[in-house]
Amino acid sequence: MKNSFKDALLHRRTYYAINNQSPVSDKEIEEVVNFAVKHVPSSFNSQSTRVVLLLGENHKKVWNITKEILRGIVPAEAFKSTEAKIDGAFLSGYGTVLFYEDQDVITDLQKAYAAYADNFPIWSQQTSGMHQLAVWTMLEELGFGANLQHYNPLIDERVAKEWNIPANWKLIAEMPFGTPANGPGDKDFEPLEDRVKIFK
Repeated sequence: MKNSFKDALLHRRTYYAINNQSPVSDKEIEEVVNFAVKHVPSSFNSQSTRVVLLLGENHKKVWNITKEILRGIVPAEAFKSTEAKIDGAFLSGYGTVLFYEDQDVITDLQKAYAAYADNFPIWSQQTSGMHQLAVWTMLEELGFGANLQHYNPLIDERVAKEWNIPANWKLIAEMPFGTPANGPGDKDFEPLEDRVKIFK
């Protein structure tokens, strides 16, 4: 019997220890990405989310680019730990999903619905967040572990050049994934009574 949606959300965790093995075919990974991009909702049905899936050498390349850029920014004495983190939790994985939002779509909606103009960038971020959760959860359902990173905007220009990313695509987040090498660790929860109000 398949897990319920609640079970899937319960088991979606952050995995920093990942390796470059895959429990499924690349086609199944592609199907997860395509399913999310097609079916996750967006405000005004804007469909503004864009996704780049990097596998194999392309996956390694994005994290080597990240290290190269950070090497020029992070003090030398601190870079060793930065490099170790990238090597062990990101580059060590099987693939990376890059989440983008198409700024032309947002601008067009702002022009078409001027009364809501200030909200469209916010709604775009919300749409991206829903895509991130959907892909993350479905990848874990396939047997992967994943984590979410935000090295944008530091890496945007180099990444765009390397993979010919359209100028109107704005990078929002990076999600390396791979087979879990260790558990996700403990997670603390704030009391629900402080976070939820119910009126009957």
